[in-house]
Amino acid sequence: MNLLLIEDDVSLIATISEGVRGRGGSVEYVAAGSAARLALLDHAFAVIVLDIGGSHRSGLALLKWLRSRHDSTPVLMLAERAQASARVEALDSGADDYLLKPFEIDELLARIRAVVRRSRGNVVGDLRCGDVQVDPEKRIVTRGGERVTLSSHEYRTLLALIERPGRVVTRGFLEQVVYGSGSALGSNTIAVFIHQLRRKLGESIVATVHGHGYMLGG
Repeated sequence: MNLLLIEDDVSLIATISEGVRGRGGSVEYVAAGSAARLALLDHAFAVIVLDIGGSHRSGLALLKWLRSRHDSTPVLMLAERAQASARVEALDSGADDYLLKPFEIDELLARIRAVVRRSRGNVVGDLRCGDVQVDPEKRIVTRGGERVTLSSHEYRTLLALIERPGRVVTRGFLEQVVYGSGSALGSNTIAVFIHQLRRKLGESIVATVHGHGYMLGG
């Protein structure tokens, strides 16, 4: 998935970029204005994350320009809580969804996946491994039909594995997905989350591939 992020908050750009790249996606980011219009003219993106903007609501103007060109690329708008009227205008102008700041990166990623699926006509996104099922939209995990409570870190670890069936996922990649960086982690941190997943979802849910990483089990 290639994403265009139109945002001027440096901290938010870094957070979103790490989250998307940690899931195997790519991010190009620009500020609203001529640079954003040029990026939209020159490249095709799977999804656009667009800040509504401040008092001048530059993001809304860009959204209206995009839709005036009959560009149907899915757009997720970011907005402050005080921008109620702007959010309504964004939806009326063709935004596919919006998310209020501040937000959890996992919710943003789930909403991105949702608007992309809807744009492709695929709204069924449950992921399965044996009797374990994950609903990424609602962040619900069940085993044999019974709901299982996972911590945020356990859930991210499971999602990274279940989205990649049949593939070995390295410890370094899991560190990026779970934390955004592996620099401050203990050597057995990911192993602890894997142990917890096995305890809650069954020993066979994750297989250890010695010297390489982990793989979704059966």
